[in-house]
Amino acid sequence: MSFFSLISTVIVGVLFFIIYFGLSNFILDLVCKFKSNSVALENSVRVIIFIAPAFLVLFMFILYPVFETVRLSFYDKFGREFVGWNNYLWALNDPNFRRSILNNLGWLLIVPTLSTFFGLVIANLTDKIWWGTIAKSIIFMPMAISFVGAGVIWKFIYDYRGTGDQQIGLLNAIVVSLGMEPQAWLTISIWNNLFLMAIMIWIQTGLALVIFSAALRGIPNETLEAARIDGASEFRIFWSIIIPFLERTILVIWTIITILVLKVFDIIYAMTNGEWQTEVLANLMYDWMFRGGGDSGRGSVLAFCIMIGVIPILVWNLYRHRQEQKNEI
Repeated sequence: MSFFSLISTVIVGVLFFIIYFGLSNFILDLVCKFKSNSVALENSVRVIIFIAPAFLVLFMFILYPVFETVRLSFYDKFGREFVGWNNYLWALNDPNFRRSILNNLGWLLIVPTLSTFFGLVIANLTDKIWWGTIAKSIIFMPMAISFVGAGVIWKFIYDYRGTGDQQIGLLNAIVVSLGMEPQAWLTISIWNNLFLMAIMIWIQTGLALVIFSAALRGIPNETLEAARIDGASEFRIFWSIIIPFLERTILVIWTIITILVLKVFDIIYAMTNGEWQTEVLANLMYDWMFRGGGDSGRGSVLAFCIMIGVIPILVWNLYRHRQEQKNEI
């Protein structure tokens, strides 16, 4: 999209809502002139006028796609003939689907945990050194890179040019300098998934670091100093004071990264394209939905599975939020 088209879209959107709110309020004022005792009705209608566009956008871009995805999951590849549960039975019996589920579980267990852990440890350590701000800036920099861009960068790090050829990949260059044989890292089953996870951890550690750095400012210095006077080691302070104090922050960061991991697609697409047993649900969904003529039925089943994976996390967080509100009252 050109710069002119972008500016035109913004201007048209702003003018539309100005006209919408102006015209709707004008009509509402005219109607209310004939009913002088309808203040409550006027306020209710005015609220509906203001939230109607948000509900419309919510329905068009979130609710409707969900319903349409569920509907298509019961139809054939063209979305015309009803096939019942056949697409779901195919998914349960498909080895690629089962492998994608296992890979997704691996991502869910490792990436949020290590990203949160590294972010918390680094945030705590960088607060104790004078060049901590510089270190935080360097670690946060990967957050400014897109997942595809990060994949391209790390593809050069893992690059393999064959035994006897000059290695331009950083990892293989180090291996060769140590007298060992270079490896095609991204083709080594199981380990290649860990190498891909390292990219996500590299990116998301910066996010966790920034949030934890802000949260650490809320810990009273008096509490930390009292613990040190009592003879507590820095590790004991970290484990018994800092971690309990940051429990809510840890859960929030873990949830954010978990949801991102459930939808991971770009890194794997740019690095391996799902080959060598590295596919996850999002890549498998893309393959079935858009490649080889596409299969909207099976692709919708996979998309529905991703959505189902996100729902328990959201429900759990909403439950915890309500429990915390009750405890505060």
